[in-house]
Amino acid sequence: QVQLVESGGGLVQAGGSLRLSCAASGRTVRNYAMGWFRQAPGKETEFVATIGWSGGSTYNADSVKGRFTISRDNAKNTVYLQMNSLKPEDTAVYYCAARPDHPTVWASDYDYWGQGTQVTVSS
Repeated sequence: QVQLVESGGGLVQAGGSLRLSCAASGRTVRNYAMGWFRQAPGKETEFVATIGWSGGSTYNADSVKGRFTISRDNAKNTVYLQMNSLKPEDTAVYYCAARPDHPTVWASDYDYWGQGTQVTVSS
């Protein structure tokens, strides 16, 4: 089993930055693909970014390209999401997810999920 705990969310003004962290425990996620997803009130879960086990393969949603960066530190069993130039439409609960396979953009492909962290961007 893998447990994931997100942190780093909060309230920020438009144009500001936040760095989300996702700490894994239970077993190493060194060989897992990791992803970030988000869900805004009344909306479906949306893919944000994903990263392969080595960190060499990353993919971002078009809505966050050039603003968000996903990275990982396998020694710390932790994945990060650096969010810059935040917009009010980025407001959502952000979830970290893991799967023991190659990265994908589909939430249904991921086996383990964190509890989420709230990000609120004010205009």
